[in-house]
Amino acid sequence: MWAFYMALPLLAAWLLDRWLGDPQWMPHPVVAFGKSIAFLERRLNRGRGRFLKGMLVSCLLVAGVYGLTVWLLRGAALLSPGLLLALQVLLIFYCLAGTTLVREVREVFRAVDRSLEEGRRQVARIVGRDTSGLSAQEVRTAALETLAENLSDGVVAPLFWYLLLGVPGMLAYKMVNTLDSMIGYRNERYRLFGCFAARLDDVANFVPARLTAFLMVLVSGRLSLLGFVARYGSRHASPNSGYPESALAGILNCRFGGPHDYFGEEVWKPYIGDNDRPLTGEDMRTAIRVNRRVEEWMVLLVLASFCVRLFFR
Repeated sequence: MWAFYMALPLLAAWLLDRWLGDPQWMPHPVVAFGKSIAFLERRLNRGRGRFLKGMLVSCLLVAGVYGLTVWLLRGAALLSPGLLLALQVLLIFYCLAGTTLVREVREVFRAVDRSLEEGRRQVARIVGRDTSGLSAQEVRTAALETLAENLSDGVVAPLFWYLLLGVPGMLAYKMVNTLDSMIGYRNERYRLFGCFAARLDDVANFVPARLTAFLMVLVSGRLSLLGFVARYGSRHASPNSGYPESALAGILNCRFGGPHDYFGEEVWKPYIGDNDRPLTGEDMRTAIRVNRRVEEWMVLLVLASFCVRLFFR
């Protein structure tokens, strides 16, 4: 029964994400995460001890989300099994972000085909860099890089932590990921305060990023690309992002990386791949097919793991 109670909400939430994505009308816990981080950052990211204060904020928020989720689930279980199931489905649904980004990437390619300015505005919705000076090729590249990275951060990693720590682990991971996306930068403002959050995110994504790259290569049917991933994955400035990005670059036989503008500072990311060819709508469709198949394989992997654990209980 334990495996059933873990598998049923996961399957329901994943199907719900495939159907709805993230509806704009629904309140989202990540918005609350972001407001909490911003509130504490504005008040504590000053004066002495910024690294220590940033570490305490990160630990407090991650542990708080984990504990609050445990408390909510226990309370729901006391009231009704149906309420517990509904709450689990809702929280897992919130933690999966595959469909929304797939839709956004499609829109980026459609927008840039209409006009460069429209493409720049559209890609700005999904990347954290300045897009005002990007070429059409750079707009498409940014969208595909983000798609590959989000496959790890938005799908595989949450499922990985669900497998290990259940729904509380998924929510705690989302807080880690939100902390990194908001304060995990190496610029003057966040270098000390966000350092611990960035390293925590590196640890949380270490296995999922490599698992994502392996699954991408596996579903492509080209296992020879594992050598490509091994060669280029570690060249990225991030210890994790380079692996799914290199897997997609290898599958598409294209090149990612180059200069990026973050908060007015140019950050040079090493090139992944060496075929600097124009990216097309067909590349986008191939990337989305790979993403969807990896999602399916990861869900099946988690469900199979529950069955195996049940067998050996």
